[in-house]
This record gives sequence, C-alpha cells and structure tokens, in this order.
Amino acid sequence: MASASSSSARHLFDESKKRLCARVGVNVNNLGSVARQVVRGSKTNEIMHQTLKNFTQVDVVSDYSHQNLQKMNLIIQHVGYQYDVMEDSVNHLDYLKEQVTAMER
Repeated sequence: MASASSSSARHLFDESKKRLCARVGVNVNNLGSVARQVVRGSKTNEIMHQTLKNFTQVDVVSDYSHQNLQKMNLIIQHVGYQYDVMEDSVNHLDYLKEQVTAMER
C-alpha cells in the first residue's frame, strides 16, 4: 500500500509539475505580449509627440501667414489710395492743359 500511495503521490507530483510548467509558460507568453503592447504604446506616444510638435509648427507658420496677409491688405489699401491720388493728378493735368491751350489762343 505504501508503494501504491508513493507511486500515486509521485504521479500527482509529476502532473502538478507539468501543470506548473505549462502555467509558467503561459505567463511568460502573456508577459511578452504585455511588453510588446507597452513598446507599441510607447511608439504611439512618440508619434503623438511628433504630431503635436508638427502641429505647433504649422500653427506658428499659419499665424505668421495671417499677419503677412493683414500687412498685404494694408499695402493694397495704401496702393489704392496712391492710385486715386495719381488719377486725380492726371485729371487735373488734363484740365491744366486745356487752360494752357485756351490761354495760348
């Protein structure tokens, strides 16, 4: 009876050992999966950081572009004012030419 129970205990021990090894293997695989997810997640974080950096740069460039467009708009207004003044001067010259021609007669 002692050898039967010893043999049975040894069989249970071997079976428990196999189960423990299988569970350790599963846990190691799961740990590898978690590590891969962390690495992927960290790359996602790097990509998000780079995207945010690029967006910030685009925002700054967009702000400068907006300021430049406002300056160009002012320049267009001033050129328009100068054009109007020049047009008035040309019209005034035509009037003066008519007066000079009339005086010469």
